[in-house]
Amino acid sequence: MSAPAPAPSPAPAIDAIVFDLGGVLIDWNPRYLYRSLFGDDVAGMEWFLAEVCGPAWNAAQDAGRGWDEAVDEAIARHPDQAARIRAYRDRWTETLGEALAPTVRLLDELRGGDCRLYALTNWSRETFPHALERYDFLGWFDGIVVSGQERMAKPDPAIFQLLMERHGLRADRTVFIDDTACNVEAAARLGMHAIHFHDAAQLHGELARLGVAPPR
Repeated sequence: MSAPAPAPSPAPAIDAIVFDLGGVLIDWNPRYLYRSLFGDDVAGMEWFLAEVCGPAWNAAQDAGRGWDEAVDEAIARHPDQAARIRAYRDRWTETLGEALAPTVRLLDELRGGDCRLYALTNWSRETFPHALERYDFLGWFDGIVVSGQERMAKPDPAIFQLLMERHGLRADRTVFIDDTACNVEAAARLGMHAIHFHDAAQLHGELARLGVAPPR
């Protein structure tokens, strides 16, 4: 008679939760600024935010490019838009919306649990201090890794590795939360418990499934 198969090893206990910021805890949108500059010209605004100061242009700042260089580069391409381009930096605080209150409440509830809390954000090193001044809850984290400070950005696996090495995290014991699919996929490939964020209720359900959600 063969010996019984050994019982499977229990899954490692989760002891860290990592949050993205923009779109998860903070409402950021350059349209908050540019609606005041374009008025009723919605098509013009959308063209500007796609072709002049588009996502790839902004992402370069998140990856460490300085704003002086960014503004000069955009003006060289579109000199007729110079004033609007400069506004992106000079009036950047107007791109910030409110904190996303339901997710902030969930973050607050998680502070009473056993998991350490971290943030991993794609954000310019020059503008992130404005967020620190505005949103008190950023002080709740045990650590924040800002892409612009590190000169690398999600979904580059290197920035996830930096986060884990700096703060002593194990991928299989860490939950990662982000609203961008490619970032979630990158975290999952590294062995993290990756959650694609849609709203706070969905996130609470996902965390409950993993056994780390606060009771409600």
